[in-house]
Amino acid sequence: LAFPSRSPMSGPITSSTRARLLRPDLELDLLSATHALHASLLVAFPTETVYGLGADATSPAALRALYAAKGRPADNPLILHAHSLAALQRANVIPNPLPKHAAALARAFVPGPLTLVLNAHPDSPVSALATAGLPTVAVRVPSHPVAQALLAALENHPR
Repeated sequence: LAFPSRSPMSGPITSSTRARLLRPDLELDLLSATHALHASLLVAFPTETVYGLGADATSPAALRALYAAKGRPADNPLILHAHSLAALQRANVIPNPLPKHAAALARAFVPGPLTLVLNAHPDSPVSALATAGLPTVAVRVPSHPVAQALLAALENHPR
């Protein structure tokens, strides 16, 4: 469903860390990556600014694995990625309609390297681990073609 945006990992990768790497120079196996994410595994993928290490934002197990792999403190919220803001609205992650200021920014910069911080939808399926328990959610729609393809595949192949 959605992905954190930063890739640098400050902690070591151990034998218990399982991840898949999608590389833009190889033919993508998007269905395999989708299955991996649905199985609470991690997937690395490029965005227009960095490689992201992605996890299913609705899976506490996947998010715990992500925080551990990155050595990231759990009180540091993640940025969720999606194919479109409309996809996040359909999934009840963000409000529909968007606040006016957010809609104006989105028209100008989405898709792209813009992160919007919005009030989470009251019925959001996103785990509190992804938002660090905050009432807001950070969302982004990357423009990189590999990220777009993966996120579209996830939207087209829900659990």
